[in-house]
Amino acid sequence: ELGIRIPRPLGHGPSRFIPEKETIQVGKEDATMHTLFAESFATLGRLDNVTLVMVFHPQYLESFLKTQHYLLQMDGPLPLHYRHYIGIMAAARHQCSYLVNLHVNDFLHVGGDPKWLNGLENAPQKLQNLGELNKMLAHRPWLITKEHIEQLLKTEENSWSLAELIHAVVLLTHYHSLASFTFGCGISPEIDCEGGHTFRPPSVSNYCICDITNGYHGVDEIHASQAGSIAVSSTESVCEVEALMEKMKQLQECRDEEEASQEEMATRFEREKRESMFVCSSEDEESAATRDVSRHFEDTSYGYKDFSRHGMHVPTFRVQDYSWEDHGYSLVNRLYPDVGQLLDEKFHIAYNLTYNTMAMHKDVDTSMLRRAIWNYIHCMFGIRYDDYDYGEINQLLDRSFKVYIKTVVCTPEKTTKRMYDSFWRQFEHSEKVHVNLLLVEARMQAELLYALRAITRYMT
Repeated sequence: ELGIRIPRPLGHGPSRFIPEKETIQVGKEDATMHTLFAESFATLGRLDNVTLVMVFHPQYLESFLKTQHYLLQMDGPLPLHYRHYIGIMAAARHQCSYLVNLHVNDFLHVGGDPKWLNGLENAPQKLQNLGELNKMLAHRPWLITKEHIEQLLKTEENSWSLAELIHAVVLLTHYHSLASFTFGCGISPEIDCEGGHTFRPPSVSNYCICDITNGYHGVDEIHASQAGSIAVSSTESVCEVEALMEKMKQLQECRDEEEASQEEMATRFEREKRESMFVCSSEDEESAATRDVSRHFEDTSYGYKDFSRHGMHVPTFRVQDYSWEDHGYSLVNRLYPDVGQLLDEKFHIAYNLTYNTMAMHKDVDTSMLRRAIWNYIHCMFGIRYDDYDYGEINQLLDRSFKVYIKTVVCTPEKTTKRMYDSFWRQFEHSEKVHVNLLLVEARMQAELLYALRAITRYMT
């Protein structure tokens, strides 16, 4: 009557992939989760949808919030507005308008210059110089060399210090991988964000006439039709879980009986690396970046390319020569105190997290499966563990799962609900969110390893 436009949420719940009734409802959380919600609210000034999906795994969420808070708000080499701007640059590389919009608000809130938001060319030269590193880290980190590092540290008045560069690298890798989580879990924008609401006249019942004309017949009906399609495939999905457990058992027995030679292990790695190139997302259409997001980075045509394409040979990155535990961790901790510790804890929690369950089965050791997922991601980045038998990956990860992993890690903006639904169909949503945590952390560590190795080479 007053002519006021009333925003209505476009989505139902924090994720487009997970039905709202299967997420953890605010107000029904336990004491641990309540504390985490309070911390998240105090830190971010909102309870965002990423938190509401991550809270399936409270131990991880606690570590994630602590790390993000430290990177964005605690003492560190970079000023606050630079930190949020770097977050915008990183999220924009994957067209993640959800994260870009959050950081645009934060950037302005801490006194950032609105002119910078008109496009990267309006930001200080020092931040523009970071564009090349941002692009390579996001899409082809194996191409980063000590020369790239030298350019950033040696450019006269716009040079970066080593400590500032470490802070920037950690922020870039954090937001690239967080974009993977956002797309991989189908995170919906909050009602007050762009794309999170529509304006409709107040409705008499739960949904108004415009819903019906748009073919929307209420949430319950949608879920009913979904339930029907799920029931059809559930018997075949149960077999999928049983088959996976049987493979794990057989692999364990083979491991106990014989160990492959070093040569054979190296061959299996190369084979898996080659095969990973032929896994491509089935929905491989070009997704054009919107002007809104693409203005925050240069070279919009630059994207992920497999490292062995067109005769390019990228030498294998052997973890025995440069690892997070022995090299990366101490370098980060020395130049940006406490961050190495926080990242290390977060990697460990994601990698070791288990409830000893698989779908409907209890008391299952899932370590072999978690390691296969982690090492497959590192293999796609050309990173090899000498003591791992890469033959296990093909046994444990089927094609639809590999398509999902590669899409979320390399081109997250192309992830679809169909991809999410098509792998591990009998597993709980919390288990699929757990998979995403592994993808996020393995990806972040892979990017960090290439950047930190280049910095180490520059320093020596």
